[in-house]
Amino acid sequence: MAKAQHKAMKPTWEGHLRLSLVTCPVALFSATERSAEVHFNLINPKTNNRIKMQTIDAGTGDVVERGDLVKGFAVAKNKYVLLDKEELDAVKLESTRIIDIEEFVDAATIDRIYWDEPYYLAPAGKTGIDAFAVIRAAMLKQKKVALGRVVLHTRERICALEPRDSGILLTTLRSHDEIRDSGEVFDRNLPKPDARMLDIAEKIIDQQAAKFDPTHFKDRYEDALRELIARKSKGKPVVSTAPEETDEKVVDLMEALRRSLKGGGGPSRDKADRFIAARDKAGKAKKKTATKKRAA
Repeated sequence: MAKAQHKAMKPTWEGHLRLSLVTCPVALFSATERSAEVHFNLINPKTNNRIKMQTIDAGTGDVVERGDLVKGFAVAKNKYVLLDKEELDAVKLESTRIIDIEEFVDAATIDRIYWDEPYYLAPAGKTGIDAFAVIRAAMLKQKKVALGRVVLHTRERICALEPRDSGILLTTLRSHDEIRDSGEVFDRNLPKPDARMLDIAEKIIDQQAAKFDPTHFKDRYEDALRELIARKSKGKPVVSTAPEETDEKVVDLMEALRRSLKGGGGPSRDKADRFIAARDKAGKAKKKTATKKRAA
């Protein structure tokens, strides 16, 4: 089943992975799935037709076909250097088709702020699969992350490669110039916490300590959107429900911490947990009923 899914996936990039003089053909696949997200179209409510976007010449107002357009870089107001596809292809780097491993580092030395998009890197065919296996096994044994470069979407990106399952996880890294200085946002002069308050806050953290499980965190807004769409498609009325207000207004920080320690999360969190549990229980019951009907 997994092999069939792998074959159906379209590679984001194809080329070669190179470690010194060892080279093997590889293919890059996106590690994340976004097709399940709710996507909207712009509709004219008077005709119920989709809106068609057009490319308009800002000077003449004429419609221009997308196929006739070229890329331009602004050098002054209303003045551009034009570049066609052939000229852009002329500056292709070696990393356009080769991921060249330049160095190996400990994963812990890469600040998490630099990690960007994850991809799966797999052998492309049987040719060179032995070389791929050797590179992957060596990284696994040495517990190192490889750093290289790859061109994706006309841009060269630094990337980190690390063994994962029977393949390699490639994660693009943001460049140093992309990271904003935290000093522009954070106040360097935070007040020193009260020792008693800090002690209570630490106890709250202990109470809510858990092992990370991504299945616990579902997109409730996405679910609510789908429920809204389902109701509208069936012609049912949509009633806006305002957030439930609570009479509890705690203005004293120490009192808020004490109540948090006693309550273990507060009413809003409990309500959200109950909502998720009830929804999951209803889904299981519906699935069980459908199974019984099919069996009958």
